[in-house]
Amino acid sequence: MIIDSNIIIYSALPAYPTIRQLLREQSPVVSVISKVEVLGYHQLSEPARSLLESFFAAAMVLPVTDSVADEAIRLRQLRRMKLGDALIAATALVFGHTLVTRNVSDFKDIDGLTVIDPLADD
Repeated sequence: MIIDSNIIIYSALPAYPTIRQLLREQSPVVSVISKVEVLGYHQLSEPARSLLESFFAAAMVLPVTDSVADEAIRLRQLRRMKLGDALIAATALVFGHTLVTRNVSDFKDIDGLTVIDPLADD
């Protein structure tokens, strides 16, 4: 499973113990794009930054390879997508992972991409 940026952020909030449980049960895999999005937030507090840096240190962070870039280009040619979303979706597709996100609608109807929202039943 590739964990989207929004799920990583939710995991740091006390209101989402189910997300933390999911991450404990799975070996976290993320796109380097999520690392940039999450740690690059300009108003991140020092305690949150420390917690999130620990998360990324424990996670497998997948790079933007040429194959990922090519797939992101293809996705953006097919549909209107934000660059970050296209790169994250492409990473999931190229590396053969399910994408775990709260923003399922951002990734709907992408052939071959399995998307789950771990908070759908909450």
